[in-house]
Amino acid sequence: MKEAVIMDVRYPIGKLEIPQSFNEQDVRNWIEEIKALPKRLREAVSGLDGEQLNTSYRECGWTVAQVVHHLADAHMNAFIRTKLIITEDLPTVKPFEENDWAETAEARSFPIEASLKLLEGLHERWGALLESLEPEQFQRKLYHPALKTTMDLYKCVAMYAWHGKHHVAHIKNLRAQKGW
Repeated sequence: MKEAVIMDVRYPIGKLEIPQSFNEQDVRNWIEEIKALPKRLREAVSGLDGEQLNTSYRECGWTVAQVVHHLADAHMNAFIRTKLIITEDLPTVKPFEENDWAETAEARSFPIEASLKLLEGLHERWGALLESLEPEQFQRKLYHPALKTTMDLYKCVAMYAWHGKHHVAHIKNLRAQKGW
């Protein structure tokens, strides 16, 4: 008899594991993940109607639409952070309250197409920027005051590659659960 696998719906691909050392091949793979996100996200939401887009992927979680808008918000911040890391010495980044941002009027009700288009252009630029960097630039750092720590760019790249896959998995799992 096959055992049922119980998955934590909050972390459908597992929790983020921050790499402890720089590996150039890993960074190239993460950049490919970042570049692929817009297409994967568009595929994940393809054909969903308004009611489905306004369905939470888990109890007390964001709706599918909020997840799409959150990805645009978070990845705009990530792109800006990338630019700061490579142009300034140990920049201090501004944290943002993602749950508060997800509750703003446009994140709750605006059509997702604007965020899908934004992500397409943003990820095209972000991918090109990351591909243009020399290996040593991925070891430049930022300071995150909310976390009270520094973080290397390669760790940020790993985090955002995971972040995109994480939220696409939320949507795909909801679709599978609901039979959409």
